[in-house]
Amino acid sequence: MLIQQAERQCQNRGARFTPIRRRVLEMIATASGGLKAYELLDKLAVEHGAARPPTVYRALDFLIEQGLVHRIESLNAYVACPCPEHVHGFQLLICRSCGRVEELHLDDVNSLLGEQARALGFRVERQTIELQGLCDQCGMTRP
Repeated sequence: MLIQQAERQCQNRGARFTPIRRRVLEMIATASGGLKAYELLDKLAVEHGAARPPTVYRALDFLIEQGLVHRIESLNAYVACPCPEHVHGFQLLICRSCGRVEELHLDDVNSLLGEQARALGFRVERQTIELQGLCDQCGMTRP
């Protein structure tokens, strides 16, 4: 369903959703946690022997620009956005044990941060909020 939604979104925006971009999104969407660019390259090279780092990075840049993928800054990895139609900021909950990533959309948090930044004369161009800890399942197994 995520892939079909991505296709529709790209079509509505007039953006080219090429087979490589589609495949990179599929790989990220089926991963249990975030994937690093070189992990993606290794997987893609099995299917497309000519795949090189610029191919993967261009696909990732496109997917981020379209709001289909998020970069996990602290892990230098990428995760699929479960709701790309949401145009506001997001927050990521990252389990440090199993790598599970959950996305939150607390618009009030983003608004408050934006207001404070503007009050200080700062123009936010990109915002990443990552909270690391243990998910409910990993938290139960840890003392």
